[in-house]
Amino acid sequence: MKKRTEKEKQSGSISTLIGVDARIEGHLEFAGTLRLDGKLEGQMTSNNGILIVGEQAQIKADVNVHKAVVMGEIIGSVAALERIELYPPAHITGDICAPTITIESGAVLNGKCVMQKPESPKGKAQEPTAKPTPSPEKPAAAS
Repeated sequence: MKKRTEKEKQSGSISTLIGVDARIEGHLEFAGTLRLDGKLEGQMTSNNGILIVGEQAQIKADVNVHKAVVMGEIIGSVAALERIELYPPAHITGDICAPTITIESGAVLNGKCVMQKPESPKGKAQEPTAKPTPSPEKPAAAS
């Protein structure tokens, strides 16, 4: 059995493990700490959960969680209420949004990075959403 890395130890005990041979399509909703080493295509959400994306994981989904620790591949946007951490060989193709973001040397992000708590259109904090609230545009000047 592989020893847990320091990054995994910081995330607490793993309550759910999806192994390298697993493949999931659809919407995955979870609580607690989930480690994903397999493949997922669809959506992933958790109001208070921690997601650990293992080095062999391949995710094609919009991810909305409390905290994300990424070492694998994600194609899609990632939003977290607390933080997003990327460690090599992480590779994200898509936008990320969280108040705290750590990208370690060797990890790759191809997308936009927004450092704020994901917000609802009305400006109130809510369950994470992968799309940050756009800045209000200035009204056109009257002639």
